[in-house]
Amino acid sequence: MKEKTYYVESHSQRVGKVISRKKNNIEIFLQDVGNATKFVFKVVKNTFGKDFEFNQFLKQCFAIGNQSLALIAVTGVIIGLVLTIQSRPVLVNFGAVSMLPGMVTISIIREMGPVITALICAGKIGSSMGAEIGSMRVTEQIDAMEVSSTNPIKFLIVPRVLAATFMLPILTLFADALAIFGCWVGVNIKGDVSFILFISQAFSNVQFSDLFPAVIKTFFFGAVIGFVGCYKGFNAGRGTESVGIAANSAVVMASLLVIIVDLIAVQITDIL
Repeated sequence: MKEKTYYVESHSQRVGKVISRKKNNIEIFLQDVGNATKFVFKVVKNTFGKDFEFNQFLKQCFAIGNQSLALIAVTGVIIGLVLTIQSRPVLVNFGAVSMLPGMVTISIIREMGPVITALICAGKIGSSMGAEIGSMRVTEQIDAMEVSSTNPIKFLIVPRVLAATFMLPILTLFADALAIFGCWVGVNIKGDVSFILFISQAFSNVQFSDLFPAVIKTFFFGAVIGFVGCYKGFNAGRGTESVGIAANSAVVMASLLVIIVDLIAVQITDIL
């Protein structure tokens, strides 16, 4: 009978395989960054080109607003309620309950409203764009557009990116308004404050420097969500599984980039 021989990897061979995998991962990451940068330049170039698809832009604006409005409304009210209920006991200990509306309003306008709205839209809009465009790639609709001399970047991508860019600030303002309303409801759970007095207390310390940076960064949030969702869908694979992968990766990457953009915006605002 023949004796079985066993192959045992040495330590150096295992280390070499790990290093090789790391190099491959780095190469894939850098290639993905390069392709994404090239994609962004193509979208920007087609945005300022001729024959802008205005009807598609309006259609996408309506779709984005209609898809997210109810979810944003419920979330906004809950944010205001939760912040008020959680902050009230601390202010009671310091005898500063009258500062509650102003504190909650500033926190909503500056940070909570824009970031949470952007994260919700990253899940709702980003996944929708990734799945929709990814399915077009799988069913070869994008290839058919290219064969028929139709620019898919201009017809599919540009309207969606611009719609996300311009609709997110509107959705954020809507969420802020409902969150402030939720704060008023929360204040009246254990008190009795008229709406006029509440609005006076809420906006007594709010300045233009609080609102302006918060609105400006929502444009960047919307652009990031639109770019990531469209990029993941546009570069989806040929199999049906790639549609789900594109939608999932669009949500994850868009949410991460929203947090990074918010960090950069906070640092810039603090410097200015």
